[in-house]
Amino acid sequence: MDYKSSGVDIDAGNDFVNKIKPFVKSTLNANVPGNIGGFAGFYDIAETVGKIKNPLLCSSTDGVGTKLKVAIETGKFDTVGIDLVAMCVNDLIVPGAKPLFFLDYLATSKLNIENMSEVVKGIAAGCREADVALLGGETAEMPGMYSDKDFDLAGFAVGIVDKEKIIDGSDIEESDIVFGLPSTGFHSNGYSLLRKLIKESGYTFEDEFVKGTSIGEMLLEPTKIYVKDAMEILNSGINIKGMAHITGGGFYENIPRILPPGTGADIYRDKIPQMQCYEFIKKLYSGEERELYRVLNMGIGMVMVVDYADYESFKQFLKKNLISAYEIGKITANKEVRISGVDF
Repeated sequence: MDYKSSGVDIDAGNDFVNKIKPFVKSTLNANVPGNIGGFAGFYDIAETVGKIKNPLLCSSTDGVGTKLKVAIETGKFDTVGIDLVAMCVNDLIVPGAKPLFFLDYLATSKLNIENMSEVVKGIAAGCREADVALLGGETAEMPGMYSDKDFDLAGFAVGIVDKEKIIDGSDIEESDIVFGLPSTGFHSNGYSLLRKLIKESGYTFEDEFVKGTSIGEMLLEPTKIYVKDAMEILNSGINIKGMAHITGGGFYENIPRILPPGTGADIYRDKIPQMQCYEFIKKLYSGEERELYRVLNMGIGMVMVVDYADYESFKQFLKKNLISAYEIGKITANKEVRISGVDF
């Protein structure tokens, strides 16, 4: 008996590392010294720190959830890595941090080099989009822990922010304006509900969603990475008082996380862009609509609360810089988040 016969193939692991090295290298920049494959990754923060008065490191971790089941069942693995990066770096920008580097953890029952290489290729693509270095990672082959083709992903991102410029929502007040940056679809939340609705309605992932796109492909549309747009906005001088990444919990649970006591928000449903994927799911769903807004992003992936005094300047900035955002609501004294047509 040897290690391979017990389910762990060291040679396959080495082949996998060699296959993904070009993807990893494509994310590296001048701040990353050394070679790939060491026991730890290094990132030179001297130049970055020198530009910040009171630098603080900021970190986040997340996964992709059961969206991975869609990838497994469709055999399409090239986008979930983008999701992994997006879920982490989008959290980092909420307090105003600039993402610097990323690490990943991939665990599987049996290492499929081709499929998992596609996953890492997606992670690298996400890192390039977010302008972060893929500093390291771990691939664990664990027979008996996962069944058949199952695997799981976890991501870890680190960024930097000036202590004096942290965006925490503490100065949000009544009449400030709520803007929403559109999502690309369901992003990486609510997939247990989505998969159940689709399968119980008699559809398969291979069925056509719209011409040229299957339901599975629609579900695997990668999470939008908001780093570039957010950094442009935050560097513009416009007073962004608060930001919320609309993930699990939707509007109802994510917006309150940035609101000071005594404030709430009214969100106008008719101002949110209508997406075909959500209209499709609404037709399959028979429960209360409020639940959808508590589980899914419903077309808005990032919320920004803008100082009322900067309202006109912000709209002009968006237009000039071709950044897509919608005015979807306002801050109130209602002490709760309400959605028009659902709550009032």
